[in-house]
Amino acid sequence: MTRLGYSEEIRRWRVEKYREYDRLAKTRSSHAFLITAGSKAEGLTCVFESDKDMLHVLKGVLCVEAGINLHTIQNDLDVFRMDTRVYPGHCRLLQERPAHTRFEQICNSLCDNGYGAVLLSSSLFLDECSALFTQSAKIVAHERAGPSTPATISGILHVDRVIALRCRCPSILQRWAARPRHWPLPLIVQKVVSLEAYLTPVGFKGSNYKHMEWRMCFNTGETELVNNLNSTQTQVYVMLKMIVKDVLKPCKKEVTSYVIKNIVLWQAENNPQHNFYQRSFLYWLHDGLRALKTAIVTQQLSYYMIPERNLMAASGLQDKQQRKWVADITDMMDEGPRVILRLQRIRQAVIASPEPMLWFSKIRMELEMLELEAFIRTGQRSDKHDVILQEIYRRKMEIMMEVAHQMCIDGCAVNKLVDIFYRIVM
Repeated sequence: MTRLGYSEEIRRWRVEKYREYDRLAKTRSSHAFLITAGSKAEGLTCVFESDKDMLHVLKGVLCVEAGINLHTIQNDLDVFRMDTRVYPGHCRLLQERPAHTRFEQICNSLCDNGYGAVLLSSSLFLDECSALFTQSAKIVAHERAGPSTPATISGILHVDRVIALRCRCPSILQRWAARPRHWPLPLIVQKVVSLEAYLTPVGFKGSNYKHMEWRMCFNTGETELVNNLNSTQTQVYVMLKMIVKDVLKPCKKEVTSYVIKNIVLWQAENNPQHNFYQRSFLYWLHDGLRALKTAIVTQQLSYYMIPERNLMAASGLQDKQQRKWVADITDMMDEGPRVILRLQRIRQAVIASPEPMLWFSKIRMELEMLELEAFIRTGQRSDKHDVILQEIYRRKMEIMMEVAHQMCIDGCAVNKLVDIFYRIVM
């Protein structure tokens, strides 16, 4: 796993670099701030390896649960009250205290419910906000997926962009914190409780009123939790995600990496931490496969933060697909340790000669580090004449020339250097 870029050292480094970028991005806009979410924030994927999930959070809006005193909230915020009498993990938003200055997108998404209250429509809000994302020759927008507006930047970086609202829901987080558990430590539990929650503009798929509903998300809290998994738990998480992607291959997100994340978080909470050690990896991988199989068979998996919400509800999983996946997972569980050889990247790492593999791993890691440093440097508004940026570009070119030279020695066709770069870091 270390050779493939999943060592604790590189993982922690990635986490810190994305945090640094988010801190810089937070100061650049007076209207919204950016949060890197998903596998990038968790340090579990290389820079161009998978989609980059980005949450764009509006600064001037706050949503609060019932019982919160509005006098404790600053006057310049647009305040909405959460009505949670809908499917668990979702809510409707009632206008509580309009701000003097409001976002046009908020104003255009307000609806009268016929009983004297004003609701904020998630569907209208999403329509209004989708047009906000920058469009240029380098950015190709794709069809919306739930609350996300996916895009590809420069043909290589795939991003999932979601507009969100800040949410204050202490009672929900306190219920989560009060559960008896083996993990995480009380200090981490309190840190998660202190972090903000968010609302994204998407309702429950099975609801007749989904166009008026919003989904509660705890992205920063969940990232903190994943970053506190130990190396064995992290490797189980990565391996299960690989199995879903490379073996099950869902076409319509019937099973997602988010399902896997919740399986691993429940696994960590419900078992003593001393049971998760290097030699127990295969046991916990098998346990995770069993939990995934159960979720597919029963169409039931409780959301880690709000257990009343079923992550498999309205998944769209068809009977034929369900039977096939159950059979596939059963076969994998019967295979024992050999199951990991089903995964191409793992298989290549196992059979590859150690020295070339270590050389490639070192090259890939350095290129990724250089790319993320350049990413942050650009975020600081450094121009192309910046000395550090120039040194980063010089070193990247030097590495790619070395790779091209090695390819010539091995009798491989050498493409453009930029193509070599993207093949390495994707």
